[in-house]
Amino acid sequence: MTLDYIANDGPCADEYSASCGCGGSCADGCADACGCSEAPEASADDCGLAPVTLKATPSTGGGKPGKAPRPKRPDFVSTTNACKLCTPLGAMLAFRGVEGAVPFLHGSQGCATYMRRYVISHYREPMDIASSSLGEKQAVYGGGPNLKKGILNVMKKYDPVLVGVATTCLTETIGDDVGGYLREFRNEFGDLDLPEIVHVHTPSYNGTHMEGWNAAVRALVDQLAKDKVEPHGKVALLPGFVSPADLRHLRDLVTDFGSDAVILPDLSDPLDGPALEDYTPLPEGGTPLADIRALSGAAAVIECGRSLAMTPVGSTGPATAGRVLHERFGLPLHAVGLPIGLRETDALVAALEAITGKPLPRRHELERGRFVDALVDGHKYVSGKRAVVYGEADLVIGLVSLLTEIGVHTVLAATGTRGAHLAESIAAVTEGLLPETPTVIEGADFEEIADTAEGLSPDLLVGNSKGYRYARQWNIPLVRAGFPIHDRFGGHRLLHVGYAGAQALMDRIVNAVIEKTQSDSPVGYCYL
Repeated sequence: MTLDYIANDGPCADEYSASCGCGGSCADGCADACGCSEAPEASADDCGLAPVTLKATPSTGGGKPGKAPRPKRPDFVSTTNACKLCTPLGAMLAFRGVEGAVPFLHGSQGCATYMRRYVISHYREPMDIASSSLGEKQAVYGGGPNLKKGILNVMKKYDPVLVGVATTCLTETIGDDVGGYLREFRNEFGDLDLPEIVHVHTPSYNGTHMEGWNAAVRALVDQLAKDKVEPHGKVALLPGFVSPADLRHLRDLVTDFGSDAVILPDLSDPLDGPALEDYTPLPEGGTPLADIRALSGAAAVIECGRSLAMTPVGSTGPATAGRVLHERFGLPLHAVGLPIGLRETDALVAALEAITGKPLPRRHELERGRFVDALVDGHKYVSGKRAVVYGEADLVIGLVSLLTEIGVHTVLAATGTRGAHLAESIAAVTEGLLPETPTVIEGADFEEIADTAEGLSPDLLVGNSKGYRYARQWNIPLVRAGFPIHDRFGGHRLLHVGYAGAQALMDRIVNAVIEKTQSDSPVGYCYL
């Protein structure tokens, strides 16, 4: 049996993600939109919201989507249960990956509070995000004074080496000139020991958290790596948005090739650190500022992400951080996909072999061999199964590539990002290997994903925890991957990349299918 939100007549009638006139959200069944009771059944008369009730509908089972009707989508452009997060959240995470940095949101206090809470629920680590805390007055007259005062307060409390400033919907809408404010700040307080200040434009109505992440990484490189330095032979690795476990594995891979890596950004320690006896305002770890400034001395650049490789050059110059380094300093650029699965990891290994002149280290050769052996052993359990994959574009591409290798047919690949060239990349990693071309959706929300998946009879979902509602409704497994994972412990420690990551993902996928078959058996069994 599943529980579906059914909204009665009123402002919430179009679904449970509607907003009321006071600016509150009834995303939790009208609860607390205007200070109402937290219970979904509570009255919301104060803002004219009709009460929301919960209606039970039976699951159909059998691994196919159920027939419980959902409210009809409105005949206007809208988003219901977004398959994305806000743009500045991605920028905040990228800035957190720099050693001694404080992420700073130029906007209202609520933005910073929401993002802190959202990130902490996934990583289980504290994360401070400063805010210029704009109110009604600043929305009319501009937020420059608040921005300057906020940076001074951050300097006093944290003594950071870098402040990463990202804009929000509010400050972009009112037209705040953040670059101009920061120039004024440096002129007014030039006698102080100022930190580096990097700023990036991240209105949430113009992208997703991945656009925010990529823009922040590009800004770090563009605004800090300005001078040519002596070659130091390190590999500049731009891994994309991956887990702390992934970052540690990638560093080990480069080290085993006999080289050192400058990973930007590096969240592995700041958002997955050890327990500390004493309080420290800023966690240890992250990419050192000196390493970012010296990126021009790298032996080569590896930039992970097929969507980045296909991003066109914009009017403001090179579109990605890797291209900035390539065009500004002439560094060799190796653009590869996110190394998930056998073939995408082989591409990363080939790049490292070309850079270092060394063959694949024995440790990783054995990991590759064990994964190939697992393909032989496990394909019979998942061959022909049908999957729906969703999440960030590059993660989806990597997951589809892996699923294809283990015999699972991806029937739907979806991302909340637009302009990610997802269809071309999916075609490239599945060419000649699938009996049918997967349906691909960009700019999708979960309602569109569900509507499309109903006619495709999926056997499993692969993606973040936001898809659990549909896995429960359709009575099929959800294999969790990516960000966010809020309903399980240790989601930030999941390994996705490399041969070891492919093995770990395959084990989880195969076991999810086996567990579903086992639980559906009328007699049960304990031996395969």
